[in-house]
Amino acid sequence: MNFKQVKKLYDDYVLKTYTRTDFCLVKGKDAYVWDINGKKYLDFFPGWVVSGLGHRNSYVVKNLKKQLGKILHISNNFYSDMQGTLAKTIIQNSFPGKVFFGNSGAEANEGAIKLARKFGNPDRYEIITMEKSFHGRTIATITATGQDKVKIGFEPLPAGFKHVPFNDINAARNAVTDKTVAIMLEPVQGEGGINIADKTYLQELRKLCDEKNMLLIFDEVQTGIGRTGHMFGFQAFGVQPDVMTLAKSLGGGLPIGAVVVSSKYTDILKPGSHASTFGGSPIVAAAALGVFEALKKGGLLQNGKKMSKYFEKELSSMAKRLPLIKKIKLLGLMIGIELDMEDGAVVFEKCLEKGLLINCTQKNILRITPPLCITKKDADKGLAILEGVLKSIK
Repeated sequence: MNFKQVKKLYDDYVLKTYTRTDFCLVKGKDAYVWDINGKKYLDFFPGWVVSGLGHRNSYVVKNLKKQLGKILHISNNFYSDMQGTLAKTIIQNSFPGKVFFGNSGAEANEGAIKLARKFGNPDRYEIITMEKSFHGRTIATITATGQDKVKIGFEPLPAGFKHVPFNDINAARNAVTDKTVAIMLEPVQGEGGINIADKTYLQELRKLCDEKNMLLIFDEVQTGIGRTGHMFGFQAFGVQPDVMTLAKSLGGGLPIGAVVVSSKYTDILKPGSHASTFGGSPIVAAAALGVFEALKKGGLLQNGKKMSKYFEKELSSMAKRLPLIKKIKLLGLMIGIELDMEDGAVVFEKCLEKGLLINCTQKNILRITPPLCITKKDADKGLAILEGVLKSIK
């Protein structure tokens, strides 16, 4: 099958809910992907970090092959050794508590929202979220999201969400009422432009939630699983949430979502109050356990820390040479390059032509999230392509 035939299948049979780039990927390994014509690309934006460890990680593939010979799905009315082991692994690497499994970040955030509502029921139901946040595409999560563009055409939206400026503790305090039950935010806003929370801001939010008996919810769909140089983003700031949501890199390429609930709040959701048919299936749990093996035994967590410093040094040097770069925003391998131009889409397009995959968000922020397996050689290759493209823009 060639690209023209694939595109016709989409034109004829797939709903047009995405703006798709005209190329078709068919293979991936580590930091590289190949299109249907055999062209090789260096992937600095591996599926919104779904393949954040790298494509087809060997630990993940090994676990998948082993599980494929056993059983693929187990009803959540029964017990699964793989799901139980994965929950234990997440808790051992985060904070004492328990885990609920779903299939995506949006589903995980829905679970966190339901838990907060149940905790505050019946008097408290309002959740404070941040401007420029992104929490998913369901009705509740687009309402929680602090970007109007995702809400157009879906009104009326459910009540109970307030948006305040990110990194503004006074705005958060002033938004609290006797109906407020939780504050929910990303430690680093990904879709919002790689906006990094101040440590003191998160500490003050923690104090505020403690004072008002509110839940502090961290959306770690992107910041979790080694992306910030720590296993989970909250560890980079030293501030523990009451609830943490995970997805993307957790599955090593397979769909998964997780709600991690601290011990104090594990009895809020009772049997029948929340469910997910496919959540925590043995096949995806096996993959996720491979992710933790890769991060520890495979050394990817340490490599991510090392390469973060390397990218920071090289990008800082590049910024001195290129006036087009206004600002470098970086935590771990979650990198934003703010450009002094109105629309950075042309940078994405030119990089694609030269075999480098990146992303542009908020019009002028290049979003770069190299896989944790990235080497200095491949980093240099990708940064050379990026610098060449930025130099070519007049």
